[in-house]
Amino acid sequence: MLQETDYTEFTEITPSADIETARHGGRAKCLQRLIRLGLPVPKTVALSFDAVHRIAVGQMPDKSALLSLFGATPLVSVRPSSGDPDWGGPGAILNIGMNAATHAALAEKLGQEAADRLYLRFIQSYAIHVARLDPDRFEEEACNHETIRAALLAYEEETDSPFPQAPERQLGQVLRSMARAWEGTTARLLRQAKGAPADAGLGLVVQEMALGIGPVESGSGVIQYVDSTTGLHQITGRYLSQSQGRAALKQGEGVLYLTRDPRGRSLEEQCPEIFEELKRWGDICRQRLREEMQIEFTIEGGTLHVLDAVRVQRTSRAAVRIAVSLADDFIISREEALARIEPRALNELLHSQVDPRGARDRFARGIPASPGAATGKIVFGSAAAQASAARGEPCILVRRETSPEDIRGMHAAAGVLTERGGMTSHAAVIARGLGLPCVVGVSEMRLKARDGQLVAADGRVFHEGDIITIDGTSGEALVGAVDMLEPALDDAFRTLLSWAEEVCDIGVRANADTPADAQTARNFGADGIGLCRTEHMFFEEDRLTVMREMIFAKTEQDRRAALDQLLPMQRADFTRLFEIMQGLPVCIRLFDPPLHEFLPHSREGMSELADALDLPLSDVIRRVEFLSEFNPMLGMRGVRLGVTVPEIYEMQARAIFEATIEARRKGDPVVPEIMIPLVSAMREVELVKTRIDAVAAAVRTERGTDFDYRLGVMVETPRAALRAGDIVQHAAFLSFGTNDLTQMTYGLSRDDAGRFMGSYVQQGVFPEDPFHTLDVDGVGELLLIGAGRARNARPEVVLSICGEHGGNAESIAFCRNAGFDYVSCSPFRVPVARLAAAHLAIAAAAKLAC
Repeated sequence: MLQETDYTEFTEITPSADIETARHGGRAKCLQRLIRLGLPVPKTVALSFDAVHRIAVGQMPDKSALLSLFGATPLVSVRPSSGDPDWGGPGAILNIGMNAATHAALAEKLGQEAADRLYLRFIQSYAIHVARLDPDRFEEEACNHETIRAALLAYEEETDSPFPQAPERQLGQVLRSMARAWEGTTARLLRQAKGAPADAGLGLVVQEMALGIGPVESGSGVIQYVDSTTGLHQITGRYLSQSQGRAALKQGEGVLYLTRDPRGRSLEEQCPEIFEELKRWGDICRQRLREEMQIEFTIEGGTLHVLDAVRVQRTSRAAVRIAVSLADDFIISREEALARIEPRALNELLHSQVDPRGARDRFARGIPASPGAATGKIVFGSAAAQASAARGEPCILVRRETSPEDIRGMHAAAGVLTERGGMTSHAAVIARGLGLPCVVGVSEMRLKARDGQLVAADGRVFHEGDIITIDGTSGEALVGAVDMLEPALDDAFRTLLSWAEEVCDIGVRANADTPADAQTARNFGADGIGLCRTEHMFFEEDRLTVMREMIFAKTEQDRRAALDQLLPMQRADFTRLFEIMQGLPVCIRLFDPPLHEFLPHSREGMSELADALDLPLSDVIRRVEFLSEFNPMLGMRGVRLGVTVPEIYEMQARAIFEATIEARRKGDPVVPEIMIPLVSAMREVELVKTRIDAVAAAVRTERGTDFDYRLGVMVETPRAALRAGDIVQHAAFLSFGTNDLTQMTYGLSRDDAGRFMGSYVQQGVFPEDPFHTLDVDGVGELLLIGAGRARNARPEVVLSICGEHGGNAESIAFCRNAGFDYVSCSPFRVPVARLAAAHLAIAAAAKLAC
């Protein structure tokens, strides 16, 4: 209704009323929808965002006119109605209009005890939440004439005025309190942290009270029709019976189960007609509101009243099942089901998670580098992790930071915890590839590996063998074992992924280094392997020794002899990968790391190596020192090794080609993709390509069979991106390695950036950690330059990214807009990337349709 002012102060919610979420909030709009569906909603009035803002600055609506809608003796509640329920808001205030006269009338109607309880609860609520008085003076539980008189007296003493009796005054103070609470600094900061805009408005709804107390069956409760944790169809909730004659029951005695239950009375048995009515309304809400709803209701004298309905709170695993179920029942489309699931939410389904309902004792917090949770005994080294795994005991590998030497320990561990590192540190990248929970950059803990101790910031000391839990989703380390939720790779999850694959218009491959990784990628529907890092295959015990023999060889002939021992091992690795992928593309990156990573660095380790190779210790020390570099990540690695020590790449190329022939005999045709790492100049590609082509020709001649392969380049240096037009003349594909490209563009070590990156982001130096979210302005410009120049020189060239950014939704959007053919990410991020890509395709299709 329109008042004297030029804005709508309040509007009664009717089926045809002008109620909008953008002006009145979600609760007001939902109540209108319930009324339109015919649900028995008590009379309700909505105040708009504008009206509530005016209330906050002192412009009250006509309270008498508003209350007149509720009869001569109004009794109402006021509830918040924000644009998004997740943004929160002030708590509801019930029984406004309760005064001495109403108290006396209710005593005659409902009995003295029920009336006393209603009046006392209102006085307490008003004093604490509206008048902002000391809660300690209004915490009396007993309910009688004396406690009511004491509460009224306490209010008068605290405010120097009697408790307000006029409903108009009560309502005005409630409205002002709630409006000002919403516009307070603390409330604004809290909702902004939840994603609300700074100027988010608040609406209020004033609703006629349905007391839920009476001589016939009365009470209040909530009901929902799915389980919030699993998403399975199951009626849950609570109902508190408050019929006259039960009003004086001890706390908890009036609580009824909703459905039949051997443990006690149920609403289904006591009020079967009302229970069936609730089920019917729940089904109508599901069909017409296209959502699983939780209904708040009261029963007054055997009559049902629906006070509110909200979207059921749910875990990610429940959200997936609910969305798929709604689509299967043709209530929503498959595209909408996909759009309802946040890609990052799938992480909760792919890994074990700490049960949010359980207790947790946190002793450290770091960067959540790889999602999931794991419990195990603390170990401080890879050997201890392997020994623990051999005994069948789960362990958590705790390191200052990991290195390639820790690969075997990481494979054996249930989770990884490091003192240093960031989102793209060695530990983080490998853990995501393995699907291991990982927390890095825990700078507040001190590691004393020699003493076998881990010291927390609060002084607690943990020893090797103590049981801890790490939560790679939240970045927390917890004391002891905690309750877990198992992964939810069920039919609903697989159905959702299949729908995502149908609408996806950019490829999603996996970074996979082992047969286990490849199988995981295949299970998750990856379009192939976009990056196989062959160096990880050399850290197995039997191979590491041969690798070291090759490093210590003094002549090319001796190096080739050592590499001949590795050839069958590499061939078997590649054959297995090809067999698992069944004809899907497999991109194999040739050897990349500096050789010193395969050598021990402690004197004890060098002594053991001298014994193993039957060499003088001094020779081992000299060789280790010779191979050491001031900045090894910018030194003798990648293509530089391939040019200066070509025997390594020749052995790998032969292994790939022989595996190709072997796999083709057993199944689908294979066209391997061979990728040269760390290229900066066209001439590097020419030299390596000449040798690989020669190996291919030799294998074809020796085996008497033909095969195809594709040669490409991993663009990791800014110069390679700038000279992509030249480089692509010898490359069928370019895959941008955004981990190293970001590192070189920024001049930042990804392993050390975690020490200050948080501060940089907080102070606005960088909008986000560039190792976590692709820097579209800097690194992104290099990608666009490289892609553009490559396509101009060779239009058919295949473009992709294969860094950790490949699993990031924002990065996928960038690649899709730039016309890249695919992204590649860790196997366990494939579903996340696939869903993110599906979201982009759906949004693009919707935009075109408009």
